[in-house]
Amino acid sequence: MATAQIPQGESIIGAAVPRIDGPLKTTGVARYSLDHHFPNLVHGVPVQATVGRGRIRKLDTSAAEKMPGVLLVMQHGKLQDVYRTYRGQQDASMAEARPPFEDDKIYYWGQYVAAVVAETLEQAKEAAAAIRVEYDAESPDVRTDLSAGYDGPHDSSWKRGDPDKALTEAPVTVDATYVTPVETHNPMEMHGTVAVWDGENITLYDSSQGVVSHRTVMSEVLNIPRENVRTISRFIGSGFGGKLSPWPQCTLAAAAARTLNRPVKVSVDRRMMFTNVGHRPRTQQRIRLGATRDGKLTAIRHDFFTETSLLDDFVEHCGEQTPFLYSCPNLEVTTAMTRRTVGTPAPMRGPGAVPGLYALESAINELADELNIDPVELRLKNDAERDEGTNKPFSSRHWKECLTTGAEKIGWSKRTSGVGSMRRDGKIIGLGVGSASWGAARIPATATVELCPNGRVCVRSATQDIGTGTYTLFAQVAHAKTGVPLDRIDVFLGDTNLPDGPTSGGSMVTSAILPAATMAVNQAVSRLLHIAAQTPGSPFHGTKPDSLTIAQGRVMAKQGQPQVVGAAYHGSADPSSNGMPFEEVLRIANVGSIASTGKTFPSFEDPKAKQYSMHSFGAHFAEVEWDPEIARLRVSRIVSVFDCGKIINMGPAKNQILGAAIMGVGMALLEETVYDPRTGQPINGNFADYLVPTCADLPDLDVTYLDYPDLIVNEYGARGVGEIGMAGVAPAITEAVYHATGVRVRELPIRIEDLLQSKTT
Repeated sequence: MATAQIPQGESIIGAAVPRIDGPLKTTGVARYSLDHHFPNLVHGVPVQATVGRGRIRKLDTSAAEKMPGVLLVMQHGKLQDVYRTYRGQQDASMAEARPPFEDDKIYYWGQYVAAVVAETLEQAKEAAAAIRVEYDAESPDVRTDLSAGYDGPHDSSWKRGDPDKALTEAPVTVDATYVTPVETHNPMEMHGTVAVWDGENITLYDSSQGVVSHRTVMSEVLNIPRENVRTISRFIGSGFGGKLSPWPQCTLAAAAARTLNRPVKVSVDRRMMFTNVGHRPRTQQRIRLGATRDGKLTAIRHDFFTETSLLDDFVEHCGEQTPFLYSCPNLEVTTAMTRRTVGTPAPMRGPGAVPGLYALESAINELADELNIDPVELRLKNDAERDEGTNKPFSSRHWKECLTTGAEKIGWSKRTSGVGSMRRDGKIIGLGVGSASWGAARIPATATVELCPNGRVCVRSATQDIGTGTYTLFAQVAHAKTGVPLDRIDVFLGDTNLPDGPTSGGSMVTSAILPAATMAVNQAVSRLLHIAAQTPGSPFHGTKPDSLTIAQGRVMAKQGQPQVVGAAYHGSADPSSNGMPFEEVLRIANVGSIASTGKTFPSFEDPKAKQYSMHSFGAHFAEVEWDPEIARLRVSRIVSVFDCGKIINMGPAKNQILGAAIMGVGMALLEETVYDPRTGQPINGNFADYLVPTCADLPDLDVTYLDYPDLIVNEYGARGVGEIGMAGVAPAITEAVYHATGVRVRELPIRIEDLLQSKTT
């Protein structure tokens, strides 16, 4: 890594710093969970149900048990000592409440009904295929209309004023229903677990977005003390929320390892990714807006259904952003969960906000059309000065500037309002806009910083880097405070033997780790300077510690302070000119190393932070090209502008938004998991049939971050960027499609069949 090109000292904060883990990944040195191999390692392969609902009548494992290499067959009644977890613990429960094989019922197609452990993967696969299962099958329910058959409550989560009355009195209204389909996470690294028992202890190498919470969960599942569980996840090939909690394969690996007293590896294949490890659930959202003729909102009703499984109560909180994004005196959000025979859903990038803002922002765009007001102007007219849901001021809100900056960058002033009225190179051009928002908070974190006798700095925390650059963020803070070059800073993450760190979810890791890392390094440096000033034989002996500083990894007098060389110092180098390496100070003082621990205290315990509503904001602008002669639609450009506080590492931060925008293109145009109504099977459960954007689909992408540090969140003013980047992309694209074609698409993904109704030629 060419560190000479990287800004040094405090200026490294905010620079585009290459990831310190990049060389490990590009050379193949980085070891992901399933890269771990041990002597006597054996392999587990689950057997999946081939019906979508029913009961196991007979499960014949006799042939499998006699096959070469088979060591263990697990099934209902033959998986002992695994337990449920308490569901009330946030981020500390199994993703699927029911342990594997707890009963003989089938709740969804693909559910694990047995598992084989054998000496080799090939032997385990062959034996798993030899297991014969007979079912008393029932008809699955994978209906796409989420209101069908629902007779439960519609829980009101937010309400102010009288939205129903305001809607009846509003001069202009919009009433539309918007649908988002099931989406499957599909990170490149699939789920998998390697379990190693050692006496009373177990080590789990699992692809996890939260090793600390994972340890808590598995201690409860296995009914062993928390301190007997170690979870390791040093590198992750993305997770997008699907790896926040352990899934059944982890229980299977752990239980088999305990039974056999051998290391066990259980990997999830690509087809299992569509059934056994979560998905973004289908949503069905009715939005009703009321407004005056000059565009002031008077009422918002956001009533939505969210799909969940027969086993678990998972809610996609589509209305989370609705109460505060716009100023509106009358508002209500209601929620209803519809059960279907599918696997348990899970958070997916921007949970709640992404589908929720697709519906809300689409309705705002439709209202602008009804009022014949520019969509950007309508948004600016309804900006909220404070959070009207909580009646708190925002800690920072520069949403207007996101809109105006994005409009300028995409050339919005040249947009003509008529459908199909803009053309370029023989194609019809459409422009659209969508707003983005996401919550911010400071969650607990711990980190240690050690000044080592070899001149290196070690940073340790049991959070994990899911591909977002967390390793490098820690190193940036250590460098900014000590001046030690990045190639002499070692960061250790993803291991519960390290100090407790946060789960990588909700875009809150950055804001959590910065205070902890800063506190730790400041304390370590303070101790170093006291040692330098108080140790006989030190060139700084007799000086005041506050007259010293550290820069470029060297202890030296602060600028303007008198240069003093201790009388007892007999070294050859004169520290009065360029200081002394900190490791030399440690040597003189006969100190092995200096380690300090820093903690981040959560914002919900901070009296000052509790007085504010903390969120990030943004705006996406999309351009599409429509060729009606061949019915070809292409997203040609996306401009994204965000107010996310202080950006710590501009390189990965921009990459986060670029990746999220591409996922937004997939959401708008391509992605949908389709279930066979006869069996409940995902019929496109593979990478050939489940469509995601490829390089050929990528638009021109432009990302801008506004620089407004939010000092209520932390001392750097940094908020997270991962989730918000996908929120608002889909409605910007569907509005651009309407502008180009005249077709309002209210159910994603956009299909060619929709566009054949185009009014433009």
